[in-house]
Amino acid sequence: MKRFFDFFFSLFLLVFLSPFFLLIGLFIYITMGKPILFVQDRAGYHGQIFKLIKFRTMINDVTEINENNRITKFGSFLRSTSLDELPELYNILIGQMSFVGPRPLLVSYLKYYSEFQNQRHNVLPGLTGWAQINGRNLLSWKDRFILDVWYVHNRTFFLDLKILLLTVYKVIFRKGINDSNNSIMPPFRGEQ
Repeated sequence: MKRFFDFFFSLFLLVFLSPFFLLIGLFIYITMGKPILFVQDRAGYHGQIFKLIKFRTMINDVTEINENNRITKFGSFLRSTSLDELPELYNILIGQMSFVGPRPLLVSYLKYYSEFQNQRHNVLPGLTGWAQINGRNLLSWKDRFILDVWYVHNRTFFLDLKILLLTVYKVIFRKGINDSNNSIMPPFRGEQ
C-alpha cells in the first residue's frame, strides 16, 4: 500500500508542480548558472547506493572550504522552505525513496554506523521522517539515529500520515531548519 501511495502521489506531484520546477530552475540558472540540479550518491535501502536529486543551492567555488559561505541567498531560501528537495519526487517515483523514512545520508557515513544505527537502512529512505519533525538539524547525530531506528520499528500508515502533516506545518513555519549557529548539520564521524 505504501509503494502504491508513493508511486501515484509522486507522479501526480511531478506533473502538477512541473511549472513550479521550471520557475525554480530558471531562478537557479539566473543566480548560479549551470547545473540546475545537484546529484549525489546516497545510501538507501539496505545500504544500496542511489543518485539523490535536489535543486542546487550552492555556488561551484570549490576553493571555499566552508559550505555555509557557498550557499546563495536564493539557495538559502530553497533550503529553508525545503523546495530544494522537490526533485526527490523522481527518486520516490522510481522506488529509490519513499515519502516517509529516515533521510538518506552520505555514502561516506556507512563505515561509521554501529549495528544499531545501521538499522535505519531496513526501510526505504524518505523525503521526510520522524527525526525531521522532531528537531531536524537541531538534533545531535545520536538523537537523530535513535529517532530513525524508532521509526523503523514502529512505522504504520497513520504514523506516516502524522509525519507528512507535521512536515507541512514545519516547512510552512520553517521550524528546525538550522542549528543555533545558523549552520548546516556537521558531518557524522561515528560515535563520540
